[in-house]
Amino acid sequence: MNQLTVANQSFDLFSVNRKKTYESLLSIKEQAEKNERPPFEDFDDREMLYYFLYRQTNIDENKNRSDRTIREYERELAMMISQLIKFANEMNLDLENIVNNSLFKSMRKRHLRRYQKWVVEDSPHVQKKGAYSAATIARKTVIWKSFFLFLYQSGYIQEPLHEGLLSATVRKDDRPNRDLGPSEIIQLLDFFRKENHPVIFGLLHTLVATGLRNEELCRLKVSDVKYDSLFGGYYLSVSGKGNKNRSIPLKLKVVDSIHRYRAARLLTTRFSEEDHRPLFPTSTGKAFSPSYLAQYLGKAIERTHLPFLDSRVNRITTHVFRHSFAIISHKSGVDIYKIMRSLGHEKIETTMIYMQKIYEREQHAIHDWKEDILGNYI
Repeated sequence: MNQLTVANQSFDLFSVNRKKTYESLLSIKEQAEKNERPPFEDFDDREMLYYFLYRQTNIDENKNRSDRTIREYERELAMMISQLIKFANEMNLDLENIVNNSLFKSMRKRHLRRYQKWVVEDSPHVQKKGAYSAATIARKTVIWKSFFLFLYQSGYIQEPLHEGLLSATVRKDDRPNRDLGPSEIIQLLDFFRKENHPVIFGLLHTLVATGLRNEELCRLKVSDVKYDSLFGGYYLSVSGKGNKNRSIPLKLKVVDSIHRYRAARLLTTRFSEEDHRPLFPTSTGKAFSPSYLAQYLGKAIERTHLPFLDSRVNRITTHVFRHSFAIISHKSGVDIYKIMRSLGHEKIETTMIYMQKIYEREQHAIHDWKEDILGNYI
């Protein structure tokens, strides 16, 4: 596998040493087009990966991939390349003849299929921590397929390697339990209010009452709290997934929770358009990272030992409260399309995933049984 190792050297500094910008790669591509040559003829594997991540597909920059999505794709593809090199023998890749010093040009469908199988069954993560969730495998497969489809459509590789990947869909039963209804939310809020913990209380109260994503809350700045000149009070100006903006009204009690959070951190409770510091800072004054916020709240909730936690297999994450927003909205009689827009979903199908289990139980046939059918037994 020496040749394969050599082919990988160009990726070693990919994440930390980006000497060529997207514009310079675009210039190389356009020069090839001008000379009537294949557009990516002068690119190597590293440059193709870079171009794939940062290419512009929409004239409006705000409609291109978000930084969050780019980072997610970069991490996943960098891991894939590293694992293909390091564990090639374990996967039985039989990649002995490297074409033009290119890993991607040397691969065939069987190699990508073997890699997918190895990730699912034998990768270090599986050996140390257990199997990936169905949703994680589905997400990984989408990223791999997207990249190799791009390589094929661009003409950089000649074989449609993405067709070698097996389907990895997520069934309804594969999805983790993310249902917390009003009763459980009240128990959590009551616990931290009685404990006089304005930090955790403020985070939970805001997540539940806004439907914010984890990353959205972490990115909030004081200046994102706007005075509502139309309806009074305040609202949040949020830049969400895909850089789509939405306005989220803040109930007065939620504003009070934000004030108490900031007061506990010895920070001003005044909302200023000029204040670009984190709205919900950590004890060090910095913004939460999404992973740290999830761990922080997960551990805090576990230590409550509330009875309803005993029936749960998975840890309650920040995303659970986004589902709670949808469930509470539904139980309040809110139209499903209003819930969709409030959550910032593009498709109603995504919102329906949040509501699947509650709809299933609500619409069960037993609710329409007559009292006289089974007498005292129903």
